[in-house]
Amino acid sequence: MPNHADAQTPKPISADSAVSTRPLDDASSGVTQDPDAALRAQFTQRQQALNKRTEANDYRYGVKRHDCYSNFFVNHCLDNARNEMREARQQIRQDQLALDDEQRADRARQRDQQTAIKQAQYDAQAPQRAANERTSQQSFDEKQRQNALAAAQRQAEAPQRAANQAAYDRKQADYQKQLDDARARGVQDAQDRDLKAQRYEQKQQEAAQHRAEVEARQKEAARKQQEKAQQAAEEQQRQQQQQQGQQQQPGK
Repeated sequence: MPNHADAQTPKPISADSAVSTRPLDDASSGVTQDPDAALRAQFTQRQQALNKRTEANDYRYGVKRHDCYSNFFVNHCLDNARNEMREARQQIRQDQLALDDEQRADRARQRDQQTAIKQAQYDAQAPQRAANERTSQQSFDEKQRQNALAAAQRQAEAPQRAANQAAYDRKQADYQKQLDDARARGVQDAQDRDLKAQRYEQKQQEAAQHRAEVEARQKEAARKQQEKAQQAAEEQQRQQQQQQGQQQQPGK
């Protein structure tokens, strides 16, 4: 059972929560009474009593049936026992139906109380809901105004944005042209360097070939000059030999 502090502290009621009125019995002692709990306890006790009556009726019927088999008029005894059992069962059923009706009525009463309390809470919160709705509507309207202002500003700035975009596009085009020109110059410079290198290599080869030809001509000229010198020396030696032979002939 809740204490005094819990009884005085209001709590929100959910859709499926049980709602009951619990008056304070003695505020100084902190003890509260719950009529609904007491009624539910009474229902439980009555249901337990009905269950016990059903068990006792079934037990008595079982005992009487057993005893009937020792009686001379067995069938008559069994019929009487069965009729007594059925009468008791019918009375228990009537009491059970009455209890069920009372429990259904109590549940309906509790639902009505919960509905009434939640309706009262809903009605009490109506001003706050209206204030919240007004605040939400004002916030929505403000956002709509801000969106309209932003749209108008974007529309007013559209020509300038277009001009800025066009200027940016021109700069990008100029930059791209400069890049393309630089790449083209780089390709041309590379081709010129390759051509110069080829020409230089060709001149080097031609110079080497010219030097080889000059050296070959020089060697050929030297060889021919050496042959002439050798021929001249041999001719001079022959002439000297002829002269020596002529000088020796008179003395023979």
